[in-house]
Amino acid sequence: MPKKTIKPDTVAEAYFALLADRGVDYFFGNAGTDFASIIEALSKGQMGEVETPIPVTVPHENVAVSMAQGYYLVTGRPQVVMLHVSVGTANGICGIMNASRERVPMLFTAGRTPINEEDVPGGRNIYIHWGQEMYDQAGMLREFVKWDYELRNAVQLETVVDRALSMSMTEPRGPVYLTLPREVLAEEPGTFSFESPSRVRPAAPPAPDAAAISQAARWIADAKMPMIITSSYGKCADDVAVLETFANDHAIPVISYRSRYLALPADHPMHMGFDLVGSFAEADVVIVLESDVPWIPSNHKLNPNAKVIHIGIDPHFARYPIRGFQCDLAIVSDAAAAIRALTETLEGMSGVNAGPEKQRRAKVSEIQEQAQAARQAAVESAASASTIELPWVAHCLGEVMGEDDILVNESQLPIAFLGVRKAGTYFGNSPAGGLGWCCGAALGIKLGARDRRVFSVVGDGGYMFGNPTPTHFVGASMDLPVCTLILNNRMWGSVRKATLGMHPNGAAARLNRAPLTAIEPSPSYERIVEASGGYGECVTAPDELPAALERALKAIDVEKRQAVLNIVMAYDDAQALADIRR
Repeated sequence: MPKKTIKPDTVAEAYFALLADRGVDYFFGNAGTDFASIIEALSKGQMGEVETPIPVTVPHENVAVSMAQGYYLVTGRPQVVMLHVSVGTANGICGIMNASRERVPMLFTAGRTPINEEDVPGGRNIYIHWGQEMYDQAGMLREFVKWDYELRNAVQLETVVDRALSMSMTEPRGPVYLTLPREVLAEEPGTFSFESPSRVRPAAPPAPDAAAISQAARWIADAKMPMIITSSYGKCADDVAVLETFANDHAIPVISYRSRYLALPADHPMHMGFDLVGSFAEADVVIVLESDVPWIPSNHKLNPNAKVIHIGIDPHFARYPIRGFQCDLAIVSDAAAAIRALTETLEGMSGVNAGPEKQRRAKVSEIQEQAQAARQAAVESAASASTIELPWVAHCLGEVMGEDDILVNESQLPIAFLGVRKAGTYFGNSPAGGLGWCCGAALGIKLGARDRRVFSVVGDGGYMFGNPTPTHFVGASMDLPVCTLILNNRMWGSVRKATLGMHPNGAAARLNRAPLTAIEPSPSYERIVEASGGYGECVTAPDELPAALERALKAIDVEKRQAVLNIVMAYDDAQALADIRR
């Protein structure tokens, strides 16, 4: 097999040559004293002396991890993050939890405090080299990574890197963790040879079991009201067409519940919306398609006679400690492959009754018409309101977004008001709910799709968690003009909702700003981006928003700089309670 041979001065140089050969484009780094040989190798790379991925300086660890996640979402290529030993790892764990729960691969790495106290190149020579060492550095995040290891020497470098990348990309995908001791990175390996391309490849995704598909198809064919519920289908944009055809050909309604991606276009004839209220209880077959929480048992009551089919790479979500949803049939498979198999099986079956299909089409059409009328009324009401409401923001944003523009959403923005969006143009936050993801993810998405406009929508609390100063620093340094909309309700809205849900008539409900929920006085968030040369504006009235969006678009499109709109929102406790029950 073909081999490459280089003569690196250090293991760090060999490591970068290997990463570049394996298709890693960027190295997102937040450096510490353990990076000495890393920085030396990257410096030689910038001088053209060695091959390395492109280094990206990210002044906060959560932003770095979120950028790697965003880049993967639009390119399908896992990237490398490196942080500073134990303390850097700790700051990056929130991002790793998000990536883990949404099965996003990446090579998450950190230095390891020097092992040797003297007389070894790379050994301890700085005060912090004692206090930062841990007995088990990887133990902090082992629950959220697929694999962890510490590089021991130069001889095993190719084996370790290839195992890390192949494990990360094997389904169910996810982050892996590698620690890199300073002494090992500083070693002089002499001649270093490695296979190119790698002969350690990720495993093929699982194919659906034929007997299980046959059983599922029979239940679907016999059902009066089968229903698909999905949350994470559509991560791969090409999969959307598969579900479009299947749902339409067999008249199966689809609900995108707490969706992270666009499983179906909003105008698809079988798209039954984003909520379970009013339709879920009628289903006699429920197909749970890549959804970790297809319904909330305390809010939604399953038909006791319904057959429930779970389909996905890990349909039982084995890494979740407790998940007790009914499951009459579980199919381990790439979701699109399972839908294709169901399509073929149903097409070959005889005795399928077309009557229920006709009734389902009529029912979904009626639901769509009612929903459209309700949305239109909500937009008209919001346009003339005294304060800015969520439907108005979504409507105005949908009006200015082009068909290829991308929206990254970490907020309560009702995406039904955006209009029809193409597959691969919407990304919602991970079910782990680690706030601050949106800001870094939008940068990573823009980095991977420089020719496309990227919008980021985040709450005021999430914006602060997103480390806006480091975020806008990277946006300026890497020329990534993202447009960020801050939905500023001056509180932790999710905390408020949770409190009202448990104590709807309690003291917190009577107190407009309960303890630990209010974020007041509200900072002038729009000024933070100005420190990095961006455009910022505060919007306080509904009629101001369309023009403000146009000014923001001029900043990102014409002036090629970041833009932030601080949108001062209304907050409605009654609406919050309704949202809880969705």
